[in-house]
Amino acid sequence: MAERQVKLGLSMRGLGYHPSAWLDPAVPPNGALQLSHYIEMSKTAERGLFDLIFLADHAAVIVEDIPKGAFGRNHEGVAEFEPITLIAALSQHTSRVGLVSTASTTHHEPYQLARQFASIDHLSGGRAGWNVVTSSRDAEARNFSEDRIPPKSERYERAREALTVCFGLWESWEPDAFLHDRSSGLFFERSKLHAINHKGKHFRVDGPLTMPPTPQGRPIIVQAGSSEEGMEFASLFADVIYTVHRTLDTAQSFYARMKKMAAAAGREPSDVLIFPGLLTVVAESRDAAFAKYERMNKLLAEITGLERMVRFFGDLSGHDLDGPLPDVRTDIPIVSRSSLELKAARENNWTIRQYMAEMSISHGHAVAVGTPSDIVDHMEQWMDEKAADGFNILPALSPGDVTDFVSLVIPEMQKRGIYRTAYDGRTLRENLGLSSVTYGSGLKLHPAGKSYASLS
Repeated sequence: MAERQVKLGLSMRGLGYHPSAWLDPAVPPNGALQLSHYIEMSKTAERGLFDLIFLADHAAVIVEDIPKGAFGRNHEGVAEFEPITLIAALSQHTSRVGLVSTASTTHHEPYQLARQFASIDHLSGGRAGWNVVTSSRDAEARNFSEDRIPPKSERYERAREALTVCFGLWESWEPDAFLHDRSSGLFFERSKLHAINHKGKHFRVDGPLTMPPTPQGRPIIVQAGSSEEGMEFASLFADVIYTVHRTLDTAQSFYARMKKMAAAAGREPSDVLIFPGLLTVVAESRDAAFAKYERMNKLLAEITGLERMVRFFGDLSGHDLDGPLPDVRTDIPIVSRSSLELKAARENNWTIRQYMAEMSISHGHAVAVGTPSDIVDHMEQWMDEKAADGFNILPALSPGDVTDFVSLVIPEMQKRGIYRTAYDGRTLRENLGLSSVTYGSGLKLHPAGKSYASLS
């Protein structure tokens, strides 16, 4: 058995990462609002022994028509469930796979979030994870009573405070606080109940949380920012980092730097797992795999590809599509991945048209097309050369690409001894191989926290 085992997440939002996935006859166009669609994929992921399923989210419909005629063609983000609700439902249809939902610290209160994710952890028997985002779109801000998204530095400042609050709340009760002692009539021991009494710049939260410690001690924290602020945040709080890298060298650089930052923050680098996104197109032969990928590319209308680029580069419909890609736009807040996408385009000397072909389906992530052996070669190289601890698999078309990965790629990984043949434990933390949570680590973030033992 290989020393390092590949860890896997499945990013299974909606109908797939292809912005025109719904045009494929094998993709149910209303699937993203059908619980059965997600149950099927979740059970397939669990059959494939995935560590977790991952639900991305944006809390806004981008009501624009840029380029003119584009609006209404893309399925992404316009007909789908709220993800925390969805993983609560999926917790009752799965038993081992982890359940990770996105939620924003910019738009939600930490007490609410701590309570929701603790509930999911209890409901699932210890399989909850929270993908912490700070949001970046003004359209989202306008759904939460603000005109514009705050500056990035303020959003991450708020996120750090929110996570500090949540970590304390998840340790509101000592593990043996609940006596259930019928002889004495004591349901719990009040001296083992703790307030955090938090008074910070962004939040005032007394606590305690309305439930005992969760099966994992606290839910798994996932984070996906690659900016300086995002990496600093991840070094302090993240258990899993979902990142965007198309090439081995940039992934290696990020991996090395992130592990170093985790160590500098006083954490074990092995407790911070790095999962680059990977879009796979697999078939029994290379010819069949590339034919499949070509069919996917033909589904993408030019106007839909240009719409995909608006957020990073603005409206390029008046540009020569066979000319060079312009610089990224600077008139709106942009995410760190925009610079990564531009870097890839410059290094490959792509035209606008070539960029659309390379990046629209993958959303800037690495792409592996070929046989099961080809896909696993890619993954094994990134693992061996310290670019990844695992991968977040991105299906272009769901649920078909999920089924193909589990049926074709998983057996090849197992044959090479780099992937499990059974789950290692019952909780997500156990299956990821992360250190257990020591009670009190969260409360240390709250020196003002106190027991209720002295209440009269």
